[in-house]
Amino acid sequence: MDTRDPPSPALLDAFWRVVARHGWHGTTFARIAEESGESLADLRGRYATPVDLLRAHARVVDQAVLEGTVPGQMGFGTARDRVFDLLMRRFDALAPHRDGILRMQRDLMRDPLSALLLSPILMASMAWTLEGAGVSTAGIRGALRVQGLAGVWLSAARAWEGDESVDLGPTMAALDRALDRAERVARTLRLTEAETLPLDEMGGGAPGGTVDPPLADTGIMVASLDPAASDPAAPPADLPPSASGLTDGPPTPSEPRKPGGPGDMLPS
Repeated sequence: MDTRDPPSPALLDAFWRVVARHGWHGTTFARIAEESGESLADLRGRYATPVDLLRAHARVVDQAVLEGTVPGQMGFGTARDRVFDLLMRRFDALAPHRDGILRMQRDLMRDPLSALLLSPILMASMAWTLEGAGVSTAGIRGALRVQGLAGVWLSAARAWEGDESVDLGPTMAALDRALDRAERVARTLRLTEAETLPLDEMGGGAPGGTVDPPLADTGIMVASLDPAASDPAAPPADLPPSASGLTDGPPTPSEPRKPGGPGDMLPS
């Protein structure tokens, strides 16, 4: 079976229950098999390591977040609004496995090396978030946007950890503040030039309007991958060291949740 085939909901539920109970470093296929009822042989046919199952969950989350977004079609709000909406959708998609994700977050905060090794997973999902919002991830400026948005996400994810409200009001407020900080950084770095090309022309000036793809799909975005929490050399989550303005590119057709405050540019 292709490892990109989505795992069953029952397998994902079992996986995150094992993580919640035993921690990331105690997550083994023997425990996953026992919890899920699947055989080790079947699991081996699809996943080489638990990280592969993590990546598979990433694609499920990303697809849920991106559902309904149609690049190039007119929709609602600014680029900032759309990114805000997509990040809040991500929290909604992670909610069923909240206990396991928060346990993993605590584990990785104490293990910066593992957090660093898993960080491409976060970056891939942030790149897909920008693409879903109609913001280019092409070239150096796109890479800076991805890095900056990862810092925004991690800042909001810390608020999500302690947010027990039904409407996630504290998380929404934290995300709004993080986006405001990112916008200020982008303006300071003079990286907020307008880019209004449609997605099929956002190729960083490449001949023929070639579109650079998002960063390589290396896996999942989880709220726990924050090497900055214990690694002073890692980029701080609250104030990304490199950011780029995310201007109002092609909107998506879905009605976003409204963050507090105006703004038609989202630096990351």
